[in-house]
Amino acid sequence: MIIRQGCSLEGGLRSSQGRLQLAIMSESNQSDEKDPMRLRYEELAELAGSLAHEIKNPLSVIHMNIDLLSEDIQEIDSPISRRSLDRVDIVRGQCERMEALLRDFLRYTRLRDIDLVPGSLNDQVGTVLRAYQAQADADGIDVEQYLDPDLPAILLHSDSLQAALMNLVKNALEAMEQGGQLMVRTYPTRKSVALDLIDTGRGVDDNTVLHMFEPFYSTKEGGSGLGLPTARKIIEAHGGRISVQSEVGRGTKFMLEFPVPKRLT
Repeated sequence: MIIRQGCSLEGGLRSSQGRLQLAIMSESNQSDEKDPMRLRYEELAELAGSLAHEIKNPLSVIHMNIDLLSEDIQEIDSPISRRSLDRVDIVRGQCERMEALLRDFLRYTRLRDIDLVPGSLNDQVGTVLRAYQAQADADGIDVEQYLDPDLPAILLHSDSLQAALMNLVKNALEAMEQGGQLMVRTYPTRKSVALDLIDTGRGVDDNTVLHMFEPFYSTKEGGSGLGLPTARKIIEAHGGRISVQSEVGRGTKFMLEFPVPKRLT
């Protein structure tokens, strides 16, 4: 049964000696007092975001003119023009890569306080899983859902929370290149609502677990290294926390917890 396999994975991840469990705690649980170093960091982060925005505009102009130049060269049939087209394609590819990196970076730096409203975590999870169902079917991945129908409401921002969940689900599917199972379950705890995402993919080593939430750290070729850090910031902005357990060759489990305000219980 797929359920047994999912539980076996979870048990293996819990019991494996020498495996790391990295819990990223919400900054909202820490002191509200900001020291000068923290204020300086936020100032630099804002400056970096402004700089990235300024780079984005001329980069878009370069990309547009590269496309126009490519069209002009295509009208010339010669060995030189064909070599030029190859070089134009290289420049276009690098422009697209930089544009994607800047989009991810701006999304990361712009995430500040968000307006939270009461909502259903199950609904957010269901929307994201439906978006990836076709990809899962094509890749031979069984997606098993165990969503508690009596799950308490939480305070959430739908668009940003779905963006975080999409990143986690996308990573899980990409980790199962030969097919597998993705188990998704929600359940209440004593003071929170929890979400587990457990895949039977290739897993990652301890060093990757230790650094995966750091900006620009990535094990994917061409990856920006901002997907998981942004997901973490979104979850923290919801007052929640995220932790991960992984074992190479066995799979990965992400655990998310969101507080349930007393007035919503």
